[in-house]
Amino acid sequence: MKASAKTQRLTGLALMTGIIIVLQIVASFIKFGPFTITLALAPIIIGAALYGAGAGAYLGGVFGVVVFIACVAGWDMGGNILFTARPLVTLILCVVKGALAGLAAGAVYRALAQRSPMAGSILAGIMCPVVNTGIFCLGLAGFYYDTLVAWAGGTALVYYVITVLVGLNFLLEMAINLVLSSVIVRVVKARTAA
Repeated sequence: MKASAKTQRLTGLALMTGIIIVLQIVASFIKFGPFTITLALAPIIIGAALYGAGAGAYLGGVFGVVVFIACVAGWDMGGNILFTARPLVTLILCVVKGALAGLAAGAVYRALAQRSPMAGSILAGIMCPVVNTGIFCLGLAGFYYDTLVAWAGGTALVYYVITVLVGLNFLLEMAINLVLSSVIVRVVKARTAA
């Protein structure tokens, strides 16, 4: 890789890192249910499309660290309860779900972009919140079962998790990514054409 390409990659990743931090801090104050919404998935997808799956994993990890900080600080009430119950597990869950979401988005984009950049960005935009939310749900079920049962208060646990905890957040995250998919394609095309 040439020095100018390395500089462009480093600058692009630094820009995406800053955008992720700002978006997720702002999102920490937007709540639907006990958890905050995720606005930072689009820059993760853009970074993964521009710089590869490894960059997506890095950006997802940054997102995970910011989410964890929100849990510790109490900006995310549900996350703060999880942090209080199991601090180390909460840190690992936040970082791993973010990193794997970015990695998956980058891998899906790369696999499909040669044939159709639009299909690649749409499926990466779907994959990122699916992996992020899916790993979060698995982590909740595996490590915070008693907390979930208490939150559900007699409601069927699967129904509670899907409709109350992650349902609206997931649908909103997915909608944001699908709307931004065409923007992601334009950013990537403009970047690669330059």
